[in-house]
Amino acid sequence: MTITKFLPGKSNGKLQTQSVSYQSPSNIALIKYWGKHGLQIPKNPSISFTLNNCRTTTILNWEERTNHKEDYELKVILDGKHKPGFEPKIHQFFGRVVEYLPFVRDYAFTIDTTNSFPHSSGIASSASGFSALALCLMEMERELNPQMSQKTFDQKASFIARLGSGSGCRSLKGPLVVWGEHPEIKGSSDIYGVSYPYAVHEVFDNYQDAILLVDQGEKQVSSTVGHNLMHNHAYAPSRFNQAIENLSSLIPVLENGDLDQFVNIVESEALTLHAMMLTSNPYFILMKPNTLKIIEELWQYRRETKIPVCFTLDAGANVHVLFPQNNREDVQDFVKSELSSYCQDNRYIFDNVGDGALKL
Repeated sequence: MTITKFLPGKSNGKLQTQSVSYQSPSNIALIKYWGKHGLQIPKNPSISFTLNNCRTTTILNWEERTNHKEDYELKVILDGKHKPGFEPKIHQFFGRVVEYLPFVRDYAFTIDTTNSFPHSSGIASSASGFSALALCLMEMERELNPQMSQKTFDQKASFIARLGSGSGCRSLKGPLVVWGEHPEIKGSSDIYGVSYPYAVHEVFDNYQDAILLVDQGEKQVSSTVGHNLMHNHAYAPSRFNQAIENLSSLIPVLENGDLDQFVNIVESEALTLHAMMLTSNPYFILMKPNTLKIIEELWQYRRETKIPVCFTLDAGANVHVLFPQNNREDVQDFVKSELSSYCQDNRYIFDNVGDGALKL
C-alpha cells in the first residue's frame, strides 16, 4: 500500500550539505502493542512515555555515489566500530522507504550511531535508532523540498521511522505519544504517532522511570518473531480489544491523576504482554527469575509505603519502575539499596519523561 500523502514533492536539485545529526530517545509503552499486519501496521493502538536519558545519537554522512551496482550503499558504525551485521536491516529499511525518499539510491551513506544504554536489553534501541535515522533522512528531504510544512515533516518522519521500527514512530515527540487508530483519540493514526491531544494532570509532569537492567544480553526471541506469533494466537482478538478498552480507561486517568488506577492499568498491560508470549505457539519466556523478584519486592514496598510506584515491561527481562517526581528521592533510594542487587552487575538507569528528538 502506497501512502500517497508522503510521496515526495518537487525536488530542489542536489544537496549542498553532506551531514546531519539527530538525538532521539527511546520510549516505554503504557498500553502495549503486540501483533501487527501489513507493513508495520499495529493490531491495536498504544500510548507511551517518551524517555529523556535513554537515547540514540546518529550522525548521517553522505556523498554522491559513483557505483550503482547495488540498490543502496551504506556503512553502519556503532559506538565507533563498523557493524556489518546491522547493515542488512538498514538495506531492508531503505527498500521500504525508497518510494517516499527516492534520493536514498543516489548517495553512499555512513550511519554513525551511539546509544546511551545497552543494545538489545529491553530498552527500545530500535525505536530510538530508527527515529534518529528517519529524522536525518527527512532533513535531507527538507533541503530538497524546502516548501515542506513542519506538520508534514513531523508526520512523515514518524511514518518513515515506523517502517524501520514500529515503536520508533512514538519516539519523535513527547511526553505522551499515541500510535494506532483509537475512536476516542482525535487524529490518531495507524501510520504515524501523534502527540497525546488531551489534558494531562500535573502529577504526570516529569514522571520518573528507573530502568533495572536485569539482563543486558541479546533476547532469545526477537520482537519481530514475537509479533508474528500473534497471527494465529488463540487469545489475540481478545487482547486487541482489551488494549483498546484500556486506552479508553487511561484517558480520564491521565486527566484526573488517579494514580491507583494508573498503576492498575499499566501493570496489567505489562503482564498481559508477557502472558501473550507464554501462550504463543511456540511459547517463550523473556522474563528472568530476577524480573519476578523485583516485581514482588516492588509490590511489598508499595503496600508498606503507600507510594504509587508501579512497574512496566517491554519485550525483555528489564523492569521499568514508574513513579511521580515528588517520590523520586524515596524510590531512588529503594532502587539503590534493595532492587539493584537483582540487576546484572548492579546496573540501573534513572530516567524521566522527555520531550522527544533533538537536532544537533
